[in-house]
Amino acid sequence: MKREIVLAYIGLAVMTLIIGFSFIFVKTGLNYSNPYDLLAHRFNMAFLVILILLIFKKIKFPKVSFKKLMKLILIAMFYPVLCFGLQAIGMVNSTASEAGLIFSFLPVITLVAGNIFLKEKSSTVQKIGVLLSVFGIVFILYFKQGLSNFNVQSIIFLFLSVFSMIGYFIFGKKEISKIDSLSLTAIMISLGFVVFNVVSISRHLAINKDLNLYFEAYKSSQFIISVVYLGVLSSVLTSFLSNYSLNYLPTFKVSIFSNLNPIIAIVAGVLILKDDFYWFDFIGVSLVFIGVIMVLFYKPKQKQATV
Repeated sequence: MKREIVLAYIGLAVMTLIIGFSFIFVKTGLNYSNPYDLLAHRFNMAFLVILILLIFKKIKFPKVSFKKLMKLILIAMFYPVLCFGLQAIGMVNSTASEAGLIFSFLPVITLVAGNIFLKEKSSTVQKIGVLLSVFGIVFILYFKQGLSNFNVQSIIFLFLSVFSMIGYFIFGKKEISKIDSLSLTAIMISLGFVVFNVVSISRHLAINKDLNLYFEAYKSSQFIISVVYLGVLSSVLTSFLSNYSLNYLPTFKVSIFSNLNPIIAIVAGVLILKDDFYWFDFIGVSLVFIGVIMVLFYKPKQKQATV
C-alpha cells in the first residue's frame, strides 16, 4: 500500500504540471475556436487515444450491471462533462485568473464534504494549510487585478463547476476501488466525447446551418498541437492519474493539488511567455506551497485506546 500511496503522490505532481501548462494551450486553442468546439476537439483527441488502447487491448470497458454502469456514468457526468462544460460557460465572461480564484476554494469545500460524506479526518494544521493555500491564490489575484468587477453569472457557473468536481470526488471515492482506473477513464472520456460533440455540432447546425466551421480550426497547426496536448495529456492522462490517486488518498489531499495549478501557470507564463514575476507573485506562491506542505505532511492525531 505504501508503494501505491507514493505513486499516487507522484501521479498528482505530474497531473498538476500538465494542468498548469494546459492554460497556455487553452489560451492558444481559443484563438482559433470557441469554448464549445475546443472541448469537442479536445475530447476527439482523447477518445482517439481510448480507441487505440482498445484496439491493442491495453484497456477494456468493464462488464458491469446496469445499476453499476449508471453509477459510473454519474461519476463521468460530474467530471469531466459538468465540470468542463460549466467551466467553459463560466469563462465566457470571465478571465482565467477569476476562474483560478473560484477553483482555489475547491480544497476547502472538498475538506468539508469529505468529512461529512466520507468521514475523512484532518488535523488542525491541515485545515490551516488548506486555508493558507487559498489565501495565497487570493493574495496574488488581489494585487494582480483586484477582486472587483466579477460577472455574477460567471461566478455561479464556475462555482457549479467546483461542486461538480466535488461530486466526482465524493462519488468517485466510493466506487473507484471497485473498478480499475483505466476502465473508469475510458468511460469518462467516452461520455465527454459524446456530450461535447453533440453540443458543438448542434450549435453549428442551429447557428450556421452547416458543419464547415466545426473543422475550420484544424487549418492551424497551433490549434492541432493545443488539442493534442489538451486531449492526450490534459484529459486522458490526468483523468487516469486523478482516478488512481483518489483510490489511495483522502479527497482533500487530492484536491489541494488544484491550488498548485495557477502557480504552475504563473511559472509557465514567466518561462515561456516571458510574463513578469512580481513580489506579490513570490509571496502568494510561497503561501500556497507552505499550505500544500502542511496538508500533505501533517497527519491527524490518532486517539489512543484506553486500557
